[in-house]
Amino acid sequence: MKICIIVSNFYPKISKLLIKGAVTELKKNKISDFDIIRVPGTFEIPVIISNVIKKYKGFIVLGCVIKGKTSHFDYLCSSVINSLASLSIKSKKPIGNGILTCNNEKQALNRADPLKKNKGGEAANATISVLNIIK
Repeated sequence: MKICIIVSNFYPKISKLLIKGAVTELKKNKISDFDIIRVPGTFEIPVIISNVIKKYKGFIVLGCVIKGKTSHFDYLCSSVINSLASLSIKSKKPIGNGILTCNNEKQALNRADPLKKNKGGEAANATISVLNIIK
């Protein structure tokens, strides 16, 4: 079962923690066949999935969007989440969502840290669980 992790590198420190959590969970579940694709930001994630959708059984998407002083945050988050849901339904493949939507960097680091909230690990477990259900 080949899995693809797609990670936004916009906040490298946060992304590194999310990847660590996701990879740890994959290994705990004896999944060693996975690729990691890095993209500049979260907006690029859906187009990458749509281009590689046939190569993988499931996806784990990781990244972070931190709310600023404009409405860009709302448009970006809605666009990406709606695109991911549509891709998942149309392809009938799970996409574990580990894209953090936070108010500040401190909150993001807490949610990304595998020793704290471990949202990368949660996204990996979501993908694994759905794959096991649809086997």
